[in-house]
Amino acid sequence: MSASRPQLPRRAFGLAALAATLALGSAVPAQAQGAYPNKVITIVVPFAAGGTTDILARVVGQYLGPELGQQVVVDNRAGAGGNIGGQLVARAAPDGYTLFMGTVGTHAINQSLYKKMPFDPIKDFAPISRVANVPNLLVANPQQPFKTVPELIAYAKANPGKINFGSAGNGSSIHLSGELFKSMTGVAMQHVPYKGSAPAVTDLLGNQIAIMFDNMPSSIQHVRSGKLRPIAVTTAKRSPELPDVPAIGEFVPGYEATSWFGLLAPAKTPPEVIAKIDAALFKVLNNPEVMKKLSEQGADPVVETPEQFAAFIRAETAKWGKVVKESGASVD
Repeated sequence: MSASRPQLPRRAFGLAALAATLALGSAVPAQAQGAYPNKVITIVVPFAAGGTTDILARVVGQYLGPELGQQVVVDNRAGAGGNIGGQLVARAAPDGYTLFMGTVGTHAINQSLYKKMPFDPIKDFAPISRVANVPNLLVANPQQPFKTVPELIAYAKANPGKINFGSAGNGSSIHLSGELFKSMTGVAMQHVPYKGSAPAVTDLLGNQIAIMFDNMPSSIQHVRSGKLRPIAVTTAKRSPELPDVPAIGEFVPGYEATSWFGLLAPAKTPPEVIAKIDAALFKVLNNPEVMKKLSEQGADPVVETPEQFAAFIRAETAKWGKVVKESGASVD
């Protein structure tokens, strides 16, 4: 982790809270406590393999398995901006064996974009912890004629509708980052949704689409290799991983769009099971190897209690609902 990257946030209640959380299982018979986990645990990723959600889930799963003493596998269920995977987990047995790598899209944006949701992001899930905050990165195919945000805006205004921007799907944070950019700059660009970030990046590399507001982990290696041109990051400040790449807000005052990812279980999952996963995830996200892997991908690891994550989701839902309304973005 770079020296300039902020330290991993401490839980509000520290070790005392962790002990209290684990104590929830004290009233459960020892045999019942020892029963979980006794089989493979699945983390459902609501986007295609190779994208940021998938990358983060696989890193977490790799280290979470040994902490829980069982294998953790990733199941990609892409489609409908993450709603297909979300519906699957919302309807899964609340036993701790089916978990969900939720995103700002599935749990804060989609309910404002879709007229009909197949699940309730608040009522149908039990939050465990956020895993990471991730900047989005505005990248372009090197064959495109613009290299900076002002040049992109000027080109888009001179050629309305000519620029196609790809996304991980309708309603994803990548999509909404582009819609917010359009609304704040007055440019006309064509949105091209994909079933996940990876296939969109493939077409971007092939110059089938011009730009993407992609999550940094799925594009940063292509930027470092020179296969994609970095234009700007979508956070308020520059990223420590790409310090020479400006923030969009340096040219479009007030622009900011950050993605986040977190682990959730189906609602009504027993508190003692949530506590056990939470304690294991706490160790994983404080593991220096994990922190380094996430940092190298441009992600900032985050640790919080289930209660803090639940409050964060409610706040993000209100924030992005306003953004969706003001931007005019819609899926249905």
